[in-house]
Formats: sequence, C-alpha cells, structure tokens
Amino acid sequence: MMRLLGMVGIWLSFLLGELAWGQVFELPEKLVPAQESNIMQASYFEPMSSSSGIRLTDGIRAERSTNTFYVDPPPPIVAPEVGFTPLESDAWINRDSWDSNVSMPVYCDPYGAYVWQWLPSGFMYHSYLAGTRESRFASVVNYAEEQDTWLWEIALGGRAPILRYGTTDALRPEGFQLDIEGAAFPRLDVENDLDLVAVDFRFGVPLTYRKGKLEAKFAYYHLSSHLGDEFIEDNPMMPRLNYARDGLVLGVGYYVWEPLRVYAETGWAFFTTGGAEPWEVQFGAEYSPIDRYGRPGAPYFAINSRLREEVDWAGNLVVQAGWQFRGFTNGARLRMGFQYYRGKSDQMQFINTREEFYGLGLYYDY
Repeated sequence: MMRLLGMVGIWLSFLLGELAWGQVFELPEKLVPAQESNIMQASYFEPMSSSSGIRLTDGIRAERSTNTFYVDPPPPIVAPEVGFTPLESDAWINRDSWDSNVSMPVYCDPYGAYVWQWLPSGFMYHSYLAGTRESRFASVVNYAEEQDTWLWEIALGGRAPILRYGTTDALRPEGFQLDIEGAAFPRLDVENDLDLVAVDFRFGVPLTYRKGKLEAKFAYYHLSSHLGDEFIEDNPMMPRLNYARDGLVLGVGYYVWEPLRVYAETGWAFFTTGGAEPWEVQFGAEYSPIDRYGRPGAPYFAINSRLREEVDWAGNLVVQAGWQFRGFTNGARLRMGFQYYRGKSDQMQFINTREEFYGLGLYYDY
C-alpha cells in the first residue's frame, strides 16, 4: 500500500509540475521533431548565404505547426567560424512556414533577412593585413638596411560603416555596405630626434559586397604626399613632389577555407600629378583565424604585393607574421609581429627609391 501511495504521489507531482510549466511558458501539446519541421543543420557559409533561413541559437527552439518559440536563458556568445562543425542547436528554420504576425524572440537573429541598417556593426570587406596603405592604426619600427638607419612608420586612421542593405551579422555580414575610411601615414627618423621625413594622406569611400565565401569592393580614394618640414630643412636640395592621385578600385576576395583569404584588386586613377600614373595592381593572401575557445590569441601570416605603373610595374613585397587577438563580434584584430618590406617606397615622395626594411609592428585592423 505504501509503495502504491508513493507511486501515486510521484505521478501527481510530475503532473502538477508539467501543468505549472505549461501555464508559465504556454507550451504547445507537443514538439515537432527536427526532421519534420524543416530544420537543417548549419555549416558556416551556405546557411548564412541563404535568405530563406533564420538562425536559431542555443536556448531557442521553434515549433513549426504552432509558430511558437521557446526561449531558454541565453547561451554564452560564441563566434561562428568558417567550416567549423556547428552545435546541434545551431540550426536554421524555413521562414516560409511562419505566420507573418508572429513576433521574433529576443535571442533569434535574422541572419537570412536583408534589411536596411544605418551605422551597422562589422565590415563586408576587411583591410588587407599586409597592405601598407590601408586605413588602420599601426606602429612599425623598421631598420632600413640600405640606408643603415631606423625609421618609424605610423598609420593613424580607421574605417567606419555607414549604410548596409544586408544581414545583421556583425562578424560575417552579407549584402551591400557603404563605408568611409581615411588615414595619415607619417614616417619619422628615429636617429634624428624623430624628425618628420614625409607623410601621405588617404581618404576613401568603398562600396562593398559579400555573399558566402566571396566578397568584392568598388571604391573611390584620394592619396596625396608631402615632405616633412624638418626633412626639407636638413635636405634643402631635395626636390618636393606634388604627388596626388584620385582613383577607382575594384577588388575581389575569396575565403579558400575558414581562416585563409586570397584577394586581388586593380586601380585606375582619373586624376594624377607629381609623377603618379593611372594604373596599379595589388594581390595577396592572409591566414587569420577566429579563436572561439578563449585562448590567448592565435598566429597570423600575411603576404602582399603592390605593382604600380609609375615605377615601370615594379612595386613592393610585404611579408608579415606574428600573434593576433581577434574580436568575436566584428572581426577587428589587434596584431603584433614581424614585418619584411622590399621594393619601391610606399612613401610617395620617394617613389623611385628602393627600400628594404626589417621591423616589428603593432596593428589594429578594421
């Protein structure tokens, strides 16, 4: 008798618990299994490139027949990674089965939907890591072997997203985006009281696009170059170049696999002066993983070559390697490492000067 009463008590407790849970959260009678509710597992690029899916993060389940969401406490934020095996709950559901009047829960991000966004987070087309004329913050101390001196190369600038028509993902957004960018690139003479040798200025407006593994940009930019006052005083016979160019750039990038990106771009200047010529070409590759395990950063490697018509299609080669910390939310990078530079100078006041540098740098990329 006692055993029977105990079993009845356990059954009544379970029933009351189920009723209380249903009253609080308004659960339907049953859940539809994943294979019946048109839910498919997500790989990195393919589901994110689909406009017909909505990503369901940990703690969110959707019931197809009743259009009901169950929201558990939010999971820890984990950055998605190209080619990484998704969690079981990292799933997508077909939006065609939804009632348009159903509101979306707070933790459900509409990655598949293209919407207009002012001042969004993240970039479609990131700066080239080994590109020496990209708008970023950077500080590189170089030993110039041929001049037997130390030079401090600095970049003071950045990029900002203005308008997007695309997904709301900040790490790997898709769609179209308009940005602005600008920077100054001063060169200081370390062995001569940090005198300003020269400085280049850049301003640009890139229109960028991404779909899956493919990304592209079409941009306008202005570049001008100036000698430093101290350098002119120390070298009065040095001719100053009134170098400037206004050009258009078309670039394409592709992620071969999760951390590896290859790219190429060509530029044509519709206005040139001071020795500038219209055409230029740039290409390279970079390895830059996103660490999702909370480890203290990850290694990176980048190589870039820029060829210019104004120096008879010579140009330069840049190789970088080191350690980086990469943001989970927007892909920004803080890097430190070694840099090797060889070729024609990127300081346009010295465009015909051959330079070879070895240096250590600190970079913040957008």
